[in-house]
Formats: sequence, structure tokens, C-alpha cells
Amino acid sequence: MASSLKSLVHDDSRYQKSFQLFLERSSEHQCMRDFIQNILPDILASIGDGKSQINVIGVGSGAGEIDLEMLSVLHLKHPGVTVDNEVVEPSSQQLHNYKVLVSQKPGLDYINFTWNKMTSSEFEQHWKAKTMTKKADFIHMIQMLYYVKDPEATVSFFQSLLNKNGKLLIILVSGESGWGRLWQTYRSELCNTEISQCVTTKDIKSFLDSSGVSYQNYILPSQMDITECFSEGDEKGELLLDFLTEVLDFSKTASPKLKSGVLELLRHPDCSIESSGRVIFNNNLEVIVINQPS
Repeated sequence: MASSLKSLVHDDSRYQKSFQLFLERSSEHQCMRDFIQNILPDILASIGDGKSQINVIGVGSGAGEIDLEMLSVLHLKHPGVTVDNEVVEPSSQQLHNYKVLVSQKPGLDYINFTWNKMTSSEFEQHWKAKTMTKKADFIHMIQMLYYVKDPEATVSFFQSLLNKNGKLLIILVSGESGWGRLWQTYRSELCNTEISQCVTTKDIKSFLDSSGVSYQNYILPSQMDITECFSEGDEKGELLLDFLTEVLDFSKTASPKLKSGVLELLRHPDCSIESSGRVIFNNNLEVIVINQPS
């Protein structure tokens, strides 16, 4: 990334603000919920092998809303089973929000929570240092592989922690989404690989294919209203642009050429459709489920 451009993650409060706006403007969580309600139950049916405890690891769990929905599905599929849930999350604010959510939600006494305020690579070092032999039945990594130095090595490490019949669930933006197009076009300008990777499911699938790892995949159609991005000086538009480019104060710090190129591409049919005067960005996600053979 050009030295004048700073990553959005350097300013946690602006990152959280832009992320919240992204969630309000997109169907991100709704498309995940549809998947969790309709498809995940069958995926989770075969884990656990009749054991009295199921081990779960959530990597980059955020504030826990999606985690708790998945654990609820797991509980319905395996009633009477206790769940050992390792939560891995580097943000103290998000971890705090998760703990508050747990304290307010009744009926979670079947879950034992272990809170790990650390990145996935710190967790990996911690796990290896303790020479842990515990294996997991279900590991999920939702929208977090952008924030590791080596996404493929991270996937391989967590795959190595799976029990027989265990499942590793990965959700990322689809290679065919607007994000995929944006990153393909402006990878060298926008992707600061010290902090985040412009990684899509296309990259992960080609890695798994070349390693001979079998998986299932599911597209989750999702969209995001980015209309304000095209109103110069609009506060929400600037936050959304920061989120889309992962650049702090993108519209103020990017060169005029980069800014106009990004705005043109965001409006292009490869990335968005225009409907009733709104610009709707293709935010499609894709789920990859890796099965550990029995």
C-alpha cells in the first residue's frame, strides 16, 4: 500500500463505526442466518459420534451473535450434550460484547466458555506451546481469514485440530462478488498484506483443490446499499468507502486517480446494480465446509 494510505484497522473506533454501518446497509447477517437455519443443521448432524461432549472453536468470533445461533442449532441436533466452546477474538471490546450477550441469554448452561483474547496466530502458538492434544468437532472461521498473514497455513493448522468426522466451516466473500472484482483490480493499491489479505473463497478453494482436500461449498447471496459513497462529503458514504477499501479516510487520502477509479468500478455492473436510484453492491458470501474423514 502506498505510504500515504493508512489501514482502517489502525483506528479501532472508526473501524467499528464503519463495520456497524456495513451491517446495517447489507444483508450480511441475514444471509448467514438463513444458512444457519436451513443448511447448517444437516452439516452438524454427523459430528460428535454420540459423545457426551462436543468441542467447538470459534476463530474471530466478534460479538458472538452468529456463534450463539450456531451453538443453538448444534444444541437442537445434539440435545443433552455439553459443549466446550473456545472463543478466539483479539478485540477486547468485541469479547466484552460477547460476554454481555452470554450473560443476558438464558439456557446456555450446557456450554462451557473459554475466552481467548488473542489473534488466531497467537492462539496457534499458545496451543502448540501447551502441546494440546484436545481435538475439535466443529471449528468455524467467519469473515476472519482476511486478518491473518497466511490464510492457507491458518486453514491447515485448524484443520489439523479436527476430530474424526469434525467439520471446519469457513465463510468469506465469494471470488465472484464485488469485493472479488475490487481486489482483483486494485490489489496492489488497497491490500496491505501486513494487516489484511484480499482473500476470497476462490483463493481458498484453489488451495484446497491443489492439496486434494475435499469440501462442500454454498453461495450466500447478499447485497449492500452503497449509494452514499457517490455523494462527495457524505459522512456515511465516507465510512462505507473506508470499509470497502479498508483505508482510513480513503476519500481524503487516496490520489484523485485511485479515488475516481475505485468509485467508477464500484458503480460498474461487475460490482453493483442500480435499482430505484440506489447503487446495490454485490456482497455475496460463500461457505466452505471441510470434512475430516472418519
